[in-house]
Amino acid sequence: MEAIEAVQSSVDMMWMMIGAILVFFMHAGFAMVETGFTRSKNTVNILMKNILTVSLGSILYFFVGFALMFGPSAFGMIGTEGFALLGREDIGFFVFQAVFAATCATIISGAVAERMKLSAYLLLTVAMTGIIYPVVGHWVWGGGWLSQLGFIDFAGSSVVHLTGAVGALVAAWLIGPRIGKYSGQIVNVIPGHSIPLGALGVFILWLGWFGFNGASTLAADTTLVPTVIANTLLAASAAVLSTALHTKLRYKRMDASLSLNGALSGLVGITAGCANVSLIGAIAIGLIAGVIMTESIRFFDVKAKIDDPVGAISVHGIGGIWGTLAVGLFDTTNGAFYGGGVGILGVQIIGIAAIIAWTSLTVGGSLLVIRAFSSLRVSKEAEIVGLDFYEHGTQAYEFKDTFRGSAPLSDDFAQRLTQLGKSVEAR
Repeated sequence: MEAIEAVQSSVDMMWMMIGAILVFFMHAGFAMVETGFTRSKNTVNILMKNILTVSLGSILYFFVGFALMFGPSAFGMIGTEGFALLGREDIGFFVFQAVFAATCATIISGAVAERMKLSAYLLLTVAMTGIIYPVVGHWVWGGGWLSQLGFIDFAGSSVVHLTGAVGALVAAWLIGPRIGKYSGQIVNVIPGHSIPLGALGVFILWLGWFGFNGASTLAADTTLVPTVIANTLLAASAAVLSTALHTKLRYKRMDASLSLNGALSGLVGITAGCANVSLIGAIAIGLIAGVIMTESIRFFDVKAKIDDPVGAISVHGIGGIWGTLAVGLFDTTNGAFYGGGVGILGVQIIGIAAIIAWTSLTVGGSLLVIRAFSSLRVSKEAEIVGLDFYEHGTQAYEFKDTFRGSAPLSDDFAQRLTQLGKSVEAR
């Protein structure tokens, strides 16, 4: 009997570690999506933000975040013990949770791309991974007050994605839009430089999400894990189809970037209820997620005039809200569509409101403190030159002469970059 339990324990730990590795690999997906959906002159800056986020976030979560999230609860609000894992032996669980914390923080990166100072972004990452996200996590997963109310979020539609998206919304609003995005009432499109990179990122994220949701079982449960992964697959697939069809009907063309984001919206939408809904329910959640994400991106871009280059606010925020609410509707045990009334739905609404309030206040306060000592965004000259050149002194891509017959074309663009860089350095 003891031998069987030892084998089961080993298999459970191996599954959780595989899940942690897949979630870590999602950061490559975030990097590719953000890179592809923005301009080439900011590629290095985005890559640096992503690798620094996971590195800084892991260290901070080790020293502070994990204890605040999973330590013994003080009044259901915050954990109080286990800093630097002192007195804790569940190192595997820490690793799995650490990569989740970094995922929450990196959602902000795409929304503030191309104009936020790297130093300001990293300071915000400190606040997100050290305090803001762990407190939300404690409320839901650490035995806090929301879990005591019966709030359901199996793998993080609200805890991870909504928290990160609210931070992204506040940051993007305070920093303002990119130069040239808005001209009076006119909304100018600033296209990304590589849809193939964006598509690669989406497929990497989709793969990683099987670990994100599947390993949130924390055990190699032969009944639950396949259901969770199947729901994850079906919801994302349905969201791609609904997004593609909706853009075809609305804009007369199937929009590639929106359809790619559709997959992510379906993944975010199913994350809260992936262990609680049926396969048909997962498809329904995904179909709705794709449509509301598409309309949300249009609202923030055109009506609210909040510049979000990659659509992170809509994908993770609106998708996260929908996924959290969907549990109250599609939960096969007590959901409203299964005769359970609106009890769960009411608790879900309370949780969403609490997370939005906490995150907006703390992120807003953190950014105001940072702004008191340094500006949040780069100078106009730096934004025009590109953050690669200004922040890192390099470029992601090598510019070469292009030949037409025997005469080379002018390399005026590269020369202008160099001159602009020199003028910035001179100042």
